[in-house]
Amino acid sequence: MRETAFDDEDVAESDLVTRRGTFRAVAFRDGGHEHLALVHGRPAGCEDVLVRVHSECLTGDLFGALRCECGDQLGAALDRIVAEGGGVLVYLRGHEGRGIGLVAKVRTHVLQDEQGLDTLDSATALGLPVDVRDYAPAARVLRHLGVSSVRLMSNNPDKVLALRANGVEVSARVPHLAPPNPHNVGYLIAKRDRLGHDLPQVPDPA
Repeated sequence: MRETAFDDEDVAESDLVTRRGTFRAVAFRDGGHEHLALVHGRPAGCEDVLVRVHSECLTGDLFGALRCECGDQLGAALDRIVAEGGGVLVYLRGHEGRGIGLVAKVRTHVLQDEQGLDTLDSATALGLPVDVRDYAPAARVLRHLGVSSVRLMSNNPDKVLALRANGVEVSARVPHLAPPNPHNVGYLIAKRDRLGHDLPQVPDPA
């Protein structure tokens, strides 16, 4: 019997037809937030399922902001899942600005633009944490979907550790690289050099 951490009233699902193809959209209410899994193919009971755990980024995902690579990563993950014939994208709400929220994130942008602070220092200058994202909901979602192990599309080794700590077997980390642009190269350098993300495509500072 499939494990589930959700009551029936906290889960709803339907087909979602997109430009890329048809997904099963599975919405979850967990910890005060509503998350969404897009399921392509039939991954339940399978091993080494291709998975992207994507943190909400309104500016990048919806409006195509060039300050980050989030929108590029979201689209590329869906394309890769469809090309492979199956997989899961878990979209985690409440992760805006690595968990500090939209208003605070926009305030950090002001400090980055006006004072030249990077993505970490602009948060701590406001007395905010650098990263408070919780990946436990993603683990519960994957278990609910019957996914036994994953190949995780991510450049963040900490995300692999977080999923494993929450009971998800990560059989491999699949690099998920987006090309840098003049607007996000400093952001990517900070993620690489200060947060330990594996970003070999990012040039060293001049």
